[in-house]
Amino acid sequence: MKITSIKLAWLVLFSVFGSAAIGQYNWKLSKDEDGIKVYLSEVKHSKFKNIKVECTLEGTYDKLMAVLNDVDNQKSWVYNNISSSILKRMSANEFYYYTKTHLPWPMTNRDAVIHLKMNKDSLNRFLKISAVSVAGLVPEKSDLVRVPRSDISWYVIMPTPKTISIVYIFDAEPGGSLPAWAVNMFTEKGPYESFKKLSKLLK
Repeated sequence: MKITSIKLAWLVLFSVFGSAAIGQYNWKLSKDEDGIKVYLSEVKHSKFKNIKVECTLEGTYDKLMAVLNDVDNQKSWVYNNISSSILKRMSANEFYYYTKTHLPWPMTNRDAVIHLKMNKDSLNRFLKISAVSVAGLVPEKSDLVRVPRSDISWYVIMPTPKTISIVYIFDAEPGGSLPAWAVNMFTEKGPYESFKKLSKLLK
């Protein structure tokens, strides 16, 4: 059977970065709309389901990297984002930022410090992005719950010169006393809404 170029690119990408991480999940499709597929998976290390998004959008590596670099503008596309701001920048492809997220009453809003790194293959075959929460840099606030753990991975290829194909994986503990069953009921909404808005920014 002939392997298409896009399948070969994903094979290379996952062999380098993603096979170990993705193998621990049992993904089940939760939402499929507007070309955006949201999958959920239960995991042994958490009561909260992990999220995977798969989509192909108009855009390029550089456009996506520019959107992610524009941290102050996250509130325009990241679901329930209150504000985000750069704390420390090492380069255009690596920085720390602080972010606040709104949760509906009676739940308490969350905040986090994120270390984001973007690595593009020198041959332009793929882009790997990681965004991981870290301790410190910003003192915890009495009116916010600090997210104790957040780990996001983006695996991106360009199947055509004008489109990007994305696999996005989100694994987090929201902290506080949120009941897992309540959070899991609405887990798909945030990533779907975020990627729908992201698709408009990339055009």
